[in-house]
Amino acid sequence: MVKCIAIDMDGTLLTSAQQITAENREAIKLAQESGVEVVIATGRAYEEAGDLLKDADIITPMICANGAEIRTSSHEIIQTNPLSKDLAKEVAEILHSHQVYYEVYTNRGTYTLDKTMARSLIMDIFTVNGHIKDMEEIKQAAEERLQEVNQLDSYSVLFEDEDQVIYKLLAFHFEPVTLNKVREKLKQFSKLAVSASGKENIEITAVEAQKGIALEEFVEARGISLQDTMAIGDNYNDLSMMLKVGRAVAMGNADEEIKRQCHFVTATNEESGVGKAIKLALEA
Repeated sequence: MVKCIAIDMDGTLLTSAQQITAENREAIKLAQESGVEVVIATGRAYEEAGDLLKDADIITPMICANGAEIRTSSHEIIQTNPLSKDLAKEVAEILHSHQVYYEVYTNRGTYTLDKTMARSLIMDIFTVNGHIKDMEEIKQAAEERLQEVNQLDSYSVLFEDEDQVIYKLLAFHFEPVTLNKVREKLKQFSKLAVSASGKENIEITAVEAQKGIALEEFVEARGISLQDTMAIGDNYNDLSMMLKVGRAVAMGNADEEIKRQCHFVTATNEESGVGKAIKLALEA
C-alpha cells in the first residue's frame, strides 16, 4: 500500500503549456482523501511552483530547488540545504568562463543578468521540444515563467548579501559538447550535486540538496518507509528519489535511461500520466 507519493512538476505534473490537468488534480485529491501523503518535489523555486499549485487548488508540502528547501503544506520553511557562497562563486566562474547562461536561485527568489536572453532560451526550449505548436502559447508560457525572475546587473550582489541564501544555479546551453565539459568540471567538486531537468540544462546544488535525500528525510519524519513511497518523474534530477522508493514511476515522455531504472512507466505529461499512475497505485 502506497503511503506517500512524491511528484515532480516540469515534464511530469505539468503539461508543456504549464498546466495541471483536471485528471491529475482529481487524482491528487483522491490520494489525499485516502490518507496518502502527497509531496511536490520540484527543481523550481517556491515562487515559481507555489503559484501554479495554488491556481490548481493543490495543497501539499513541497520539496523545492531539488531539495535545497523543504516546506510544509502551509508553505512554512522547515529545512534548507544551501550552497556555500564560496562554492557558488567557483561554479559561477566556471559557467562564465564557458560562456554558459545561468540563473541563481536563492531564498529570496530567482535571478538573471539578462531577461532578454532568458526569454529567448525559454522560447527556444519550448519550440525544440515541440509540444507547444502555437507561437502565442509559447510566448505566454515564457512570460509566465519570467514573472518570477528578477534581473540584476551582477550576481556579486547575491554572493555578498548575508540575507541571500544560495539554493541552486541553473545553467542553459544548446551545445551538448559545452554542457558536457562544464558538467565534468563540476563533478570534480565533492560538495556539489550536478543533475539536469532537460537536455539543455545543468542543475547545480549542494550535495545534500537532492530530491532523494529530501524525500527520505520527509517520509522518515512522518513514520513512512521509502518502500511504501511512490515517486513520479521524467528526468535526471528525479533519479535520486526514484532509486530510493518502493514504487518508481517514469513518465511516458522520460528518456529511455530513466524508464529503465524505474518499476513502471505511465502515460506522458500531456496525457495526465501522473493521474493515471496515482489511480493505479491506489487500486493496488
